[in-house]
Amino acid sequence: MNSLKELYNKEIIPSLIKEFSYSSKMEAPKLEKIVINIGAGDGTHDSKFIEAAVKDLETITGQKAVITKARKSIAGFKLREGQNIGAKVTLRGQNMYVFLEKLIKVSLPRVRDFRGINSNSFDGFGNYTLGIKEQLIFPEIEFDNVLKIRGMDIVFVTTAKTNEEAFALLKGFGLPFRK
Repeated sequence: MNSLKELYNKEIIPSLIKEFSYSSKMEAPKLEKIVINIGAGDGTHDSKFIEAAVKDLETITGQKAVITKARKSIAGFKLREGQNIGAKVTLRGQNMYVFLEKLIKVSLPRVRDFRGINSNSFDGFGNYTLGIKEQLIFPEIEFDNVLKIRGMDIVFVTTAKTNEEAFALLKGFGLPFRK
């Protein structure tokens, strides 16, 4: 059993019930999934950039990555519909909690001049997006094997109905929000 899942069941649910006065513990919001996305725009011209992004994601998450394709053509970006433009991984269940724990305890503290994450990145429906500037903060990534330093988006999808509920949930997990 993962320590974050235990923390959720034993401490976060009771504190959420108390704070938002839910009538049942089933009403308390939960973390549904974590989606990690790397956009590799230069992969439209050279497929090795896409392959590198896929390899990095698989190394970080321990799960198979999916290549994302452009939905429509955009002439300004020299982009055609169906072209490979990035990679993503969706984590659920045990893998999600393992990744979250690694992110909070190992990766975020490795960010230079880290003062906490921005609390304004909620979407209004209880989901939070965290942008990371470089994949090197993850201990599995070796600097020598990196083709190009890239950023990534980590989206925390919750069942919360409001930003306040989602904020309380993610803070309960230990995400270091800026004061």
